[in-house]
Amino acid sequence: MDVFMNFLQTVSNIVWGPAMLVLLIGTGVYLTIGLRFFTFRHIFTAFRMLKRGCASSAEKGELSPFNALMTALAGTIGTGSIVGVATAIMAGGPGALFWMWCTALVGMATKFAEILLAVHFREVTPTGNIVGGAMYFIRNGLGRRWQWLGTAFACFTAITCFGTGNAVQANAISGVLQEALHIPAWMTAVVLFLLVAAVILGGIRRIGNVAGRIVPVMVFVYIVAALVILALNIGHVPAMIALVVKQAFTPTAATGGFAGASVMMAIRYGMARGVFANEAGLGSGPIAHATATATPVRQATIGMLDVFVTTMIVCSMTGFAILVTGQWTEAGIQGASLTAQAFESALPGVGALIVALSLVLFAFTTILGWCVYGERCAIYLFGDKILRPFRVLYTIVVPLGALTQLDLVWMLADVFNALMAAPNLIGVLLLSPVVFKMAREAEAERFYEK
Repeated sequence: MDVFMNFLQTVSNIVWGPAMLVLLIGTGVYLTIGLRFFTFRHIFTAFRMLKRGCASSAEKGELSPFNALMTALAGTIGTGSIVGVATAIMAGGPGALFWMWCTALVGMATKFAEILLAVHFREVTPTGNIVGGAMYFIRNGLGRRWQWLGTAFACFTAITCFGTGNAVQANAISGVLQEALHIPAWMTAVVLFLLVAAVILGGIRRIGNVAGRIVPVMVFVYIVAALVILALNIGHVPAMIALVVKQAFTPTAATGGFAGASVMMAIRYGMARGVFANEAGLGSGPIAHATATATPVRQATIGMLDVFVTTMIVCSMTGFAILVTGQWTEAGIQGASLTAQAFESALPGVGALIVALSLVLFAFTTILGWCVYGERCAIYLFGDKILRPFRVLYTIVVPLGALTQLDLVWMLADVFNALMAAPNLIGVLLLSPVVFKMAREAEAERFYEK
């Protein structure tokens, strides 16, 4: 087993190495320029469209644009928003947060392109399911000779959903509840199984409705708690911002329990954890957006908020809390424990509890969101008949994940995450002329006024 784990670690280092980060970030830069900075110019348009709903009765779909975004956010805002940020800071220093922002700024264009293509090339199955994503836009946009690439994406995603989106999240929930509230893992497994079954077996509309209620509340509470911490340390905020910018371009010296970091480490860990947090380029979120009752450009405009909310808001709040309280220099604290300690130091008695409950809700909604990703890929591979068996199997994996040590699952999920990105990015790059053309036409028709 140790030999196999070492092999997986080697593979993970390769697939998530510099080449993959260059491909992910490079694609975002290329799309940002090709779209003539559409994502920058229309960020406020996206919020206005989201506020007024932008549902179109002329468009087929299963979820409202808002619930489609919330379902995608449910799959995106997970442990990466709490654990990933802390890991990036401890490995790359405060400057890693700056590079996370950079991945988000160009990642919005990648997410926009993915969603536009997913909605534009989506299909309706014989039983009426609205399906879309990289597997469909590769097949329908590039032709049958590229179908193998879409099939590869569907296989990788269907496998990944059981690890990254299910077992790993369930394990995180049981671990947090056992540590923070001393709730036995078996009890968490039973309750989690019942809750997930009640939502997932009710279908995608129930998943969307639950995500539409839980995600805004959990994000709001987490952000408010972080803002309170910043308000309590308002005198240190300017220096903290300056530190983040400065350390993005200069080495970070060893301080207290922090071992020090080079500029390359800040770039590497900031970009890697930024991509892990917002999933721009992986092709997962567009699968949920493809079910929306909106036109391709309108849903893509709303969908790019996925990256903005996850990284620029939620991840920033985590990073700010860790830095402004000075906990990043403490020895022996990592991951979720570092975030919990930062919140607890500023909000004694409730800070750690807020982080624990936030992590539980983030992970729970991630389980729901990834079910949508996995089931749509399963439909692509096996047809509508697989939908019910898939949901049953997905639900059964939840308690297993809550009760099992998952070192192997973590490693496999990490590898398959990267394998998802490759076919998705190839499809997006080859179909980028379609994206540019549709975006220009929509702007000429003043889509944001309709």
